[in-house]
Amino acid sequence: MAVDGLSFEVNEGEVFGLLGPNGAGKTTTIRLLACLISPTGGWAKVSGFNVAEQPAKVRERVGLLTENPCLYERLTAYENMNFFAEAYGISIEAERRKRIYQLLEFFDLWDKRSQKVATFSKGMKQKMAIARALLHRPEVLLLDEPTAGLDPESALEVRDMVMQLSHREKCTTLLSTHHLEDSERLCNRVMIIHGGKRIVAGTPELLRRKMFGPPILEVILKDGGHNISESIRSIGAVKAFAEDGSGRLMVTLDEPNTATPEIVAAIVRAGGLILSVRVLKPSLEDVYLKLIKDAGQ
Repeated sequence: MAVDGLSFEVNEGEVFGLLGPNGAGKTTTIRLLACLISPTGGWAKVSGFNVAEQPAKVRERVGLLTENPCLYERLTAYENMNFFAEAYGISIEAERRKRIYQLLEFFDLWDKRSQKVATFSKGMKQKMAIARALLHRPEVLLLDEPTAGLDPESALEVRDMVMQLSHREKCTTLLSTHHLEDSERLCNRVMIIHGGKRIVAGTPELLRRKMFGPPILEVILKDGGHNISESIRSIGAVKAFAEDGSGRLMVTLDEPNTATPEIVAAIVRAGGLILSVRVLKPSLEDVYLKLIKDAGQ
């Protein structure tokens, strides 16, 4: 799928999610930024270098994970890493050994370094492929569907390691996925695209509020006091309040993390017995599905 007038900027050091259904243009965007294909129009810069005019400079600064790991399965894990380290220009053997140890140890693969990659599970191969992409300490890491096809346990492990990498390696990460759990957990900001075009971009929280409004605090009471409603409405952080007569209170708040303790304290002072308190807010998946549905209409 081609991209059409797609425009966005990723801040240094952040994890930016590129979201959309299959065929939305996510992989095309990754390939353009990695200089695997050339744009037919427009322009893009990675680490300050133009992808069309300075592709060699861009490739030096980019680490890439494609949808397929593209490892040499007849070689061991260490042999794979050593081969790619040389290809990346790490010519000093001691430097290669140190970097390979750092990455295989981080990805819990050092003990498997002498095993052929053909014997690895899909999750292990995915971790190997990410480790390979980091060998030359890239400024930008491009991850195309890093958890695609993995079982839930392996997907969770890869997500956790990508989260740690953003702090450890200090590289800017562009994550392309249609798995909303990946972006909900990992990304500082996301952009949703459909049909090669940008629909919306922002933090997950900003997108939630834009589509569904502020979050709601749900309080379930066993017994209510006489002045609970008045006590809650008197709190300045409360934007709206409703109760259904069965002990369920719905309080609309701009900042539930800071306002919830005050509301709970007010209920207790008014004689209310609280059974449960929780913040109701739509998931990023809810936002995504609504936007994609609206875009398709």
